Amino acid sequence: MPRLVVPAAPIGLPVSRWARLWWLPGGLSIAALALTAVGLSGPRLRTSRRIDLSVQGIDIVVALDLSTSMLAADFRPKDRISVAKEVLKSFISSRQNDRIGLVVFAGEAYTQCPLTLDYRVLEELLDQVKTGVIVDGTAIGNALATAVNRLRESDAKSKVIILLTDGDNNAGNLSPLQAAQIAKDLGIKVFTILIGKGGRVPYPTGTDLFGRMLYEQVEIDVNPELLQQIARSTGGAAYQATDRESLERGLSQVLDSLEKSKIYEAGGSAQYDEWYGRMFLPAALLGMFGLALRTTRLSGTP
Repeated sequence: MPRLVVPAAPIGLPVSRWARLWWLPGGLSIAALALTAVGLSGPRLRTSRRIDLSVQGIDIVVALDLSTSMLAADFRPKDRISVAKEVLKSFISSRQNDRIGLVVFAGEAYTQCPLTLDYRVLEELLDQVKTGVIVDGTAIGNALATAVNRLRESDAKSKVIILLTDGDNNAGNLSPLQAAQIAKDLGIKVFTILIGKGGRVPYPTGTDLFGRMLYEQVEIDVNPELLQQIARSTGGAAYQATDRESLERGLSQVLDSLEKSKIYEAGGSAQYDEWYGRMFLPAALLGMFGLALRTTRLSGTP
């Protein structure tokens, strides 16, 4: 009679080796879960190195008139200085890679902010300016000279002064045309914007018993011919703004006429290599391998 022969061990690995690997499917699953958890935590490797940034930009200094005539309310419902500050803030926030500085002037001129790419700081310093802090007057020549000094060391191909004023030069120790000649010699273009118009304009004189502002008509002298001379002599252009829209348009036209130039800024920069994506592929492979082993003879090994 034929005899039934039963193999003593499965084909493949010896029984003793299979027995020693009974933990492998579960171990692979645990490793897959651990890698997934690490990946979800968003690991990244910090690498710090010095880099050079090359960007396109213009060096711009804005010279803003703070004489008391800027309180004239012909930009109703607001006065000239309030509208000028609002439009300048909008102008600053719209720029990218242009270094901008701020000079303020009345009877004297001061640097409120040197050339910077930190627009947040510049806007904060612009918020702080107001009329009545500087001795009154309109020192256009001194304002231009102060702005020129901010641009003197600039290597930018396009160096620009934007002069915003509502009056005639009546203070300071330097004539506007002399300052304009210095700007021209240094390759600096001056663009002038006359704010408001001459003649009689509403000017605040106080408040009534109910706290409402009182106005009276006062005469304000302007000199558009001087501003045109300054602009022409330096290769710039002259504009006039009688409301918010024309002021915005004037600033836009200034920028449209300028040529971009390269400004280089070097600095240390922290770089990060993101590792979370690298965890998911091995986790998936380990999980699938462990699942495959569970369906094989390993899962039944005692």
